[in-house]
Amino acid sequence: MAYVSREYDNTVNYLYGLQKHGIKLGLSNTIQLMAMLGRPHKSFHSIHVAGTNGKGSTATAISSILIENGLKVGLFTSPHLVSFTERIRINKRNITESEVIDLASEIRRSIGSSGLSPTFFEFVTAMAFHYFASEKIDWAVVETGMGGRLDATNVIDPEVAVITNISRDHCEFLGNTISDITYEKAGIIKPGVPVITASAVPAVIKQLTKTANSRGAGIHIYNKDYKGSLLSMDDRHITLDYSGYENYKDLTAPLSGNYQLYNLSTAIRACEILRQKGFQISDTSIKRGLQNIHIEGRLEQVSHEPPIILDSAHNPGAAEALAVSIKDLFCDKKIILVAGILDDKDIHGILNPLVQVSETVILTRSKHERAASPEKLNKIISDMHKSDTNPQPISVTSTDTVSQALGLAKSLCGEDHIIIVTGSFYTTGEVKEILGADSTLSRLREYK
Repeated sequence: MAYVSREYDNTVNYLYGLQKHGIKLGLSNTIQLMAMLGRPHKSFHSIHVAGTNGKGSTATAISSILIENGLKVGLFTSPHLVSFTERIRINKRNITESEVIDLASEIRRSIGSSGLSPTFFEFVTAMAFHYFASEKIDWAVVETGMGGRLDATNVIDPEVAVITNISRDHCEFLGNTISDITYEKAGIIKPGVPVITASAVPAVIKQLTKTANSRGAGIHIYNKDYKGSLLSMDDRHITLDYSGYENYKDLTAPLSGNYQLYNLSTAIRACEILRQKGFQISDTSIKRGLQNIHIEGRLEQVSHEPPIILDSAHNPGAAEALAVSIKDLFCDKKIILVAGILDDKDIHGILNPLVQVSETVILTRSKHERAASPEKLNKIISDMHKSDTNPQPISVTSTDTVSQALGLAKSLCGEDHIIIVTGSFYTTGEVKEILGADSTLSRLREYK
């Protein structure tokens, strides 16, 4: 086991070392990798999921439904919280460390002296597709890494494309306007392939509709062609009705947050479209798929005493959605916010809605090299308050590490408090790593 662990660490270090090639949007390298590996992406049915927020939840929900239908399903998502193995799963089982070692070695041999220099994400995408093919899966649910049009995953020919929503993020790569970003996300729309969107922005819907129509792809729009109705929600569960081709009543999932209504409804719509195309998906699998879903890092409770909630909101849209959910779920609680954000993100846009619902803010930095300093975060909050005619009374403290921030938050947490950790997958991932196995709390329960 020690040998495997060393080899795994060396392999992951090699993969991360590919980041020296930076982020290069384009399909040339992935197309060449697929050819070298025998075109593995052609060996399974697929669903492609893009969007600014909600990609991971929607993809996981679709995967869970297909699994409950008796299918062998691969799921490719990014980034991970604690372990690289979280990125590549089959029927809810992470790829093993040994499999990561073998796959990476095989692909390195395939590249050989070709002169090909794939980026980190291109290499990992090739690993996922090759693994799925070798394991003879029926379906793959594939989340884009960034954008869509030039994303490494955009070599697949999906049965359905999903664009969850669109807002400003990764602007240095995708463009500074919503129109530019929509153009990139719309790149996953293939000729004749149905596309679903949960966007509520009229300009985005208009642009996606124009693209879909130009490619002969029918478009399915939330609140027009399908919708969900929130029946109840607490800090660990959501119950909804769904209306689309079929009507489903009292669907329950072990998730929380208003935004999950759109993600779960969109996942159901994707499965309804598959059924319209002739694939057999039962009503029972839809119900059980939602009941048995497991998603980490989205309003995830990782501790009861003290209560600690993780949410990996890392852009303004996600932060606003989190702030709404905090007000709805914890209106009787005082919020201790632990925030660590990457330096290249819209820090003001992330912090602004969250500090307004928090009594205490603890600023910190993850171990990631791009993490913003607590001093920078503090200055942004100070400037925010200077420009506010009615500044929120707030206590702001800084710590050097996530571990220190978590310790301070625990020491301040009384019976009427709750700790929210957010701002980055890297920040929430470190908290899960610190808490270890204790961070995994069951959210499943029996329903009548």
